[in-house]
Amino acid sequence: VQLQASGGGLVQTGGSLRLSCAASGRHFSRYALGWFRQPPGKDREFVACITRDDDYAESVKGRFTVSRDNAKNTVYLQMNSLKPEDTATYYCAVRMSYLDGDYYRHEYEYVYWGQGTLVTVSS
Repeated sequence: VQLQASGGGLVQTGGSLRLSCAASGRHFSRYALGWFRQPPGKDREFVACITRDDDYAESVKGRFTVSRDNAKNTVYLQMNSLKPEDTATYYCAVRMSYLDGDYYRHEYEYVYWGQGTLVTVSS
């Protein structure tokens, strides 16, 4: 599975961006899809996950929305009310299967990763 993330850029505090991640593979609808981010000088951290349901880190809950379009093999991350602390390189990731009701918040739970897209939020 190959992943191609896009949509990053420079935005002012309070602004919005939508990230996209297109995946190859024949069974996209079966995948759990995650978004992680790595702020400058820090470790990579969980942002959101989508299976049939969605799950979010507390720091983004209410501001970010993850969605998927199985017909397009694409996962999205809509980011609203952006803050300077959201500045990071954002990565999408794929887990090849999931169980209903389970959420996947750890890097080791994902097999394939995109190349990352940089989001910079200016104050």
